[in-house]
Amino acid sequence: MKMASDNLAMGIFLFSQITVGVLGNSSILFYYLILILTGRHLMPKDMIIEHLTLANCLSLISRGIPRTMSDFGFKYFLDDIGCKSIVYIYRITRGMSLYAMCLLSCFQFITINPSNSRWMTLKHRVTKYIGPSCSLGWIVHLILNILTPTRVSGPIYNKNATNRRNYGYCSWFASGNVATALYMFLLCFSDGLCLGLMAYSSVSMVSILYRHKRQVKYIHSAQNFLKVSPEDRATQNILTLVCIFVICYSFSSIVVIFATYSKGPTLWGVSVFLFLELCFPIVCPFVLINNIKSSSSIFLSCCGRKNFLPSST
Repeated sequence: MKMASDNLAMGIFLFSQITVGVLGNSSILFYYLILILTGRHLMPKDMIIEHLTLANCLSLISRGIPRTMSDFGFKYFLDDIGCKSIVYIYRITRGMSLYAMCLLSCFQFITINPSNSRWMTLKHRVTKYIGPSCSLGWIVHLILNILTPTRVSGPIYNKNATNRRNYGYCSWFASGNVATALYMFLLCFSDGLCLGLMAYSSVSMVSILYRHKRQVKYIHSAQNFLKVSPEDRATQNILTLVCIFVICYSFSSIVVIFATYSKGPTLWGVSVFLFLELCFPIVCPFVLINNIKSSSSIFLSCCGRKNFLPSST
């Protein structure tokens, strides 16, 4: 009874988290959809955020909904194909979320560099390839995670298997051969490369902002110094997202390592790991809301001025 009540409480808490996260990400996607339908051209940063929020939304649905249903007592609602599909989708969207965050931080780093720097030429080139880069990210993660379905099956298939771990609604095949080790190394290498680029661009952005503040402090008055430019605000929001992502990713990796070498996944271990996994896609849209507000206000003001302009006869 205690285990059932704990699962029910965890399911309710998780469902509330998923609802908030899906609504937040869906609102941003809806905002960009309105802009596209009204004929407005999206900026490169908006394209990256669009792909990031789509990946976050799919990640919340594919990872959170099955776990919530499992906590509510529906243990065998997914068959073998369903488990393979849902885990495959989650792995793709999780990798795409990391890739989009890396792309967003690197693009913002290039954007805020001074116009007379050596990055000026690269800035114009990068702007042209943001859209294809986002599409390429989905293709790369589709290929990188192609072997994931072979390691997953429904929970009903793990009754007599000693080399499978049951995670409530699906089971995971655990093997220690060389091919698996090489495959895991490839996944870790791609994640590590994105994290390294993200860390480098974030540290560089902090350095640029610090130098900029020191220069502005001696040029402008105290009143103007307190004002934050849209570029600085966008950079601060991206740095906040990077910090949240790295913290959640690091702690969830630690929990994964601990759960891998433990005898079996406990309720608290799975719950903590799931909370850390879903923390970023839940918080992400609400960190970006400042940029969305400023962009929408500028857009509405432009529309207002356009409507009040006298028509030419």
